[in-house]
Amino acid sequence: MLDDLGFIHEKDVEDALGVVAKQAEQLRISFTLTGKTDFGEIHNIVFTGMGGSALAALLFRTWPGVNRPFEVVRDYELPAYVGPTTLVIASSYSGNTEETLSALADAAAKGAQIAVITGGGKLQAEGEAKNYAMAVLPKIEQPRYAILSSFKALLTILEQAGLLADQTVTAAADEAADFLDEHIKSWLPTVPTAQNPAKQLAQEIIGKSLVIYAGPKMFPAAYKWKISCNENAKHVAWTNQLPEFNHNEFIGWSKQPVDKPYVVVDLRSSFEHPRVQKRFAVTERLLSGLRPSPHVVEAQGETLLEQLLWTSAFGDFVTIYLALLSGIDPAPVDLVEKFKKALDE
Repeated sequence: MLDDLGFIHEKDVEDALGVVAKQAEQLRISFTLTGKTDFGEIHNIVFTGMGGSALAALLFRTWPGVNRPFEVVRDYELPAYVGPTTLVIASSYSGNTEETLSALADAAAKGAQIAVITGGGKLQAEGEAKNYAMAVLPKIEQPRYAILSSFKALLTILEQAGLLADQTVTAAADEAADFLDEHIKSWLPTVPTAQNPAKQLAQEIIGKSLVIYAGPKMFPAAYKWKISCNENAKHVAWTNQLPEFNHNEFIGWSKQPVDKPYVVVDLRSSFEHPRVQKRFAVTERLLSGLRPSPHVVEAQGETLLEQLLWTSAFGDFVTIYLALLSGIDPAPVDLVEKFKKALDE
């Protein structure tokens, strides 16, 4: 089925596979910030956004990181500590996310310094009216496919604010784009299932709920897998990270029934703490026969950024193929739009 290009084109109406195949291009975008970009003294950073719009910040906290406390808020309100020495970055691809707009108003009321990442809507209008520092994202059909452009926009803002721990990160992002382009080639729909690991894993997952585990370094990629499984494949999925997993959820796998309706995927990285790497091995041994044997995805790449990008992109392809196996168009998220309308009724 997944080697039938006619079937793929029929089901993938909005060409989600074509969009994720070109995602490395987003890392090469050169953003020109508008508005007030002469930031003052900054003691901490708060990034506010929901869903895919928050993912860029999760990736950024892992790589490259910043030299200030950095919190990601997915809520209507900001922490009490936010004030004039806080940089609040409000991100919404649509520009109409109600939680983000509420948090933006809270930031303004607290006198915080403000920057905006958006593709339009009310957030862009507010940014222009208040002269906030702003990066405008290029048009992409679904926010979850625009993660890397949001990531590059965030990098640009923090670089402008002088908050990057390493001033070579822009060049590193460009190099990582070349790496990602090369590896994506092996997951394209034109590559037969026998040579295509993304198609193969999708076939293993079909019909069961996906549980993704990772260490702290790869957890942003694991969370992206969860979102992609939810929105691309319309499958329920869960994620958790080690070592926290071994203090509670680990026990949850230890009882019957053995034949649980789940598929487990471990996202492993050579950059994780050695004790985290050992935890994966010990967990697999102690839970052998008590849960489905995990499908181990070893992150590829010589740098942490390359491994994050590789693992995240691999998940995009796996979950889109999972949608196609289920006869589902991966791009639309009609129920989310219906939910938003129902909130306003």
